[in-house]
Amino acid sequence: MEVEKEMRYAVVTGGNKGLGYGICKKLAARGVKVVLTARNEKRGLEAVQKLKEFGVSSDSLLFHQLDVTDPSSIASLAHFITTAFGKLDILVNNAGAAGGKITDPDALIKKRNGAEIDWDEVGFQTYEMAQQCVQTNFHGTQRTVEALLPLLHLSSSPTILNVSSRAGMLKNIQNERARGVLSDIESLNKEKINEVVEDFLKDFREGSLKMKRWPTFASAYTVSKAAVNAYTRLLASMFPNVHINCVCPGFVKTDMTNNMGTLSVDEAAETPANIALLADSAPSGLFFTKDGEIPF
Repeated sequence: MEVEKEMRYAVVTGGNKGLGYGICKKLAARGVKVVLTARNEKRGLEAVQKLKEFGVSSDSLLFHQLDVTDPSSIASLAHFITTAFGKLDILVNNAGAAGGKITDPDALIKKRNGAEIDWDEVGFQTYEMAQQCVQTNFHGTQRTVEALLPLLHLSSSPTILNVSSRAGMLKNIQNERARGVLSDIESLNKEKINEVVEDFLKDFREGSLKMKRWPTFASAYTVSKAAVNAYTRLLASMFPNVHINCVCPGFVKTDMTNNMGTLSVDEAAETPANIALLADSAPSGLFFTKDGEIPF
């Protein structure tokens, strides 16, 4: 007699468009029941409907509102998952903010080709944008993980995948104290990561990014992703029974990149979906790209 396969449940943050939308599509197509989340209810419901029109089963996809910067919104999602499923198997932290606005895409292309270009030449970034970026990319990930961990612990194969970026590699953090703290995994804790992020925001507000040797291009995005990477490693050491990794999906054609990316959403979503569905024996605490593991 064939044993019925246990249903797996996933939450994808920022799932109404771009990479998150693509990940929802991939996971649902592989038999996972996916909760597509978005800040805006109308856009989230429209995304679910669009995926169903593309052939995703109604039984494999549903929507729940989630703003990762709002603790009450996160608590509401946790309550829904508890009531509806009683556990969570996969959490993909994808919701993100750029921390700046590109106004000259051509100059950005030159930047990607190795030229030294300041934000002033390609667009702009403000302190308010930096705050929002850090709140979404790092603190939002942190809050969502902490709220949903109890439900993940009820899974037979719990998985957390944090969407990150090569921008967050430690070689891009020239502030010696910050790089030292984030690289010292043996003594790392949540408070130390938070202190690094707060120091960055303080220096941004005071106009001393360059003097303090913080990144001056995509500043908040770079620092927030470095913090996410460090938090991923910390979580993996704290919870060895949970598969916890981060992934750089590559340069994707999305709103965040002014649609200048080299990968389609469908192409970029393949790697995160594969990592989210790794076998129980899979490693944890690693950083992946489509080409495999890379150093932090």
